Amino acid sequence: MTANARIERLAKDASGAAEPPEMTAAETVLARASGAARVEPGEYVVAKIDAMMMHDIFAADVLGMLERAGIERLHDPGRATVVFDHMVPAPSVAAAEHQAKARRLVRRYGIEAFFEIGRGICHQVMVEEGRVRPGDLVVGTDSHSTTYGALGAAGCGIGSSEMAYALATGELWFKVPETVLVALEGRLAPSVAAKDLVLFLVREIGSSEAQYRSIEHGGSGADSLSLAERMTIANMGVEMGAKFSLFPAAGAATARDGARYAATHHVDLSALSPQVAVPHHVENVVDVGEVAGLHLDQVFLGSCTNGRIEDLREAARILRGRRIASGLRMIVTPASSTVYRQAAEEGVLTELSAAGAIIEGPGCGPCFGGHLGLLAPGERCLGTHNRNFRGRMGSPEGEVYLGSPATAAASALAGVIADPRELAVSDTRQEVTR
Repeated sequence: MTANARIERLAKDASGAAEPPEMTAAETVLARASGAARVEPGEYVVAKIDAMMMHDIFAADVLGMLERAGIERLHDPGRATVVFDHMVPAPSVAAAEHQAKARRLVRRYGIEAFFEIGRGICHQVMVEEGRVRPGDLVVGTDSHSTTYGALGAAGCGIGSSEMAYALATGELWFKVPETVLVALEGRLAPSVAAKDLVLFLVREIGSSEAQYRSIEHGGSGADSLSLAERMTIANMGVEMGAKFSLFPAAGAATARDGARYAATHHVDLSALSPQVAVPHHVENVVDVGEVAGLHLDQVFLGSCTNGRIEDLREAARILRGRRIASGLRMIVTPASSTVYRQAAEEGVLTELSAAGAIIEGPGCGPCFGGHLGLLAPGERCLGTHNRNFRGRMGSPEGEVYLGSPATAAASALAGVIADPRELAVSDTRQEVTR
């Protein structure tokens, strides 16, 4: 919006014309962060950043830019967080050198919120450590920083040069996005998960409708979702091209009646079935029945999308007392050290291991093909992570399918893609027989 257009709008409002629409959640966050009474979609604002996150892939590059530019200190080191989670433990000399450089620069710039290898995946750690608050404006050098919308914070991924500027100045420019409303009603059925919901949304909305828009999740169905479920859904907002993916949260900005939406989607949670994204795009989503029976070489349970304690518990529930299929490997990476310890204390890790799963330390490894669990040509994996691009987990001739923790566990037992609802029916019959 130009300065003249803004003046004309304010003059119209002052003249007693119709009241302007209420602001959406994203607009409210950006108005507060930019010190404006209100903002409009399409308007450019300079906003103060509440929290900035870097992981080990980019931290050395970002902080190195500041050092080369002669920047002696950060605008506010207390707002910066660095998490080592992608290449951990370092799988190569090059990765080790990169991390050593990042450690030196973290000390040089006085960043106290530094989390070493083993603490966990950046988005999980940010939430566990209270580095994100409802209503915050958050940026990260990871595209899945939309995860913070689960807390009612406006989070998005940015590039290295943008992060360097934000660290030095404490602010960044934004174009105020339009908002797509997802109205949720009802409750998820047994063996249907938040991952199935977000895959369904990617299927329905695609990767173009929400480009540089904010997705706002509301309705009575949103209230039925746990924080872990909201994190799964907000995490994959970026797969629809969204700038932000927000849920209402206590103390955070929420849309009010009269807010203006570019589009609205209504979803009955009770009508959803397990979903699977098939190669090689996340929006290629089908009902699980359409791919049931496809042979699998590997199952992956983890990532910032589905590595939380609830996810591990669900897989352990299905695998309890059973063994994964012969010839199939299952890799589990808890999302954080906190999740790892809790799963150990509850016996969840023991149950997963007894079923034949390999338990790795907290980190991103298999999700983005950095190391651990890479695929050979012709191999097929079903994982609980967020992307299935060609070559995402190793060979470009491998295939990656995406599903929920329940679908992953059921598939690991069967050795083929399987519908977890059918396993639940089988379990019920076994109990009756006994």
